Amino acid sequence: MSESLQILDGLEIDRILKRMACEILENHKKTEHLALIGIHTRGVFLARRLRRIIQDFDHVELPVGEIDITLYRDDWTQMSPQPVVKTTDITFSVDNKQIILVDDVLFSGRTVRAAMDQVIDFGRPARIELAVLVDRGHRELPIQSNYTGHCIKTKRAQMVNVLLK
Repeated sequence: MSESLQILDGLEIDRILKRMACEILENHKKTEHLALIGIHTRGVFLARRLRRIIQDFDHVELPVGEIDITLYRDDWTQMSPQPVVKTTDITFSVDNKQIILVDDVLFSGRTVRAAMDQVIDFGRPARIELAVLVDRGHRELPIQSNYTGHCIKTKRAQMVNVLLK
């Protein structure tokens, strides 16, 4: 039998996202070259929420894109004989942009590596940063987030599922 434990509720997630938005604005005084890219699936929703909060705080509307990293994963052939590929939608040039990748959970670092590879296929950003709601450790690659909502200690075999409304 698996044990389930709620770590954050909706109000806590909202507070975390507001804090992360403030940190992003503090680190990026000029936002004209800033863009958010959400990693499917929940990273897309979190990127849109961050954009809305940043718009409320700073009255600036950042471009937001979304990427599906399925075919960039180093294990995609092991996942399924017919992987389901979602939409990649980046309608702005990433050249010389300060890109913030947004995802729900940071674990091994492999999803982020795949996302960086895909972004670079779209152009040459000035910088790529990472914002994650939950960092659970157990990195396999030397990747860390610039903006972290919540750090938790987990066992490698445990799962962290982010449920959003």
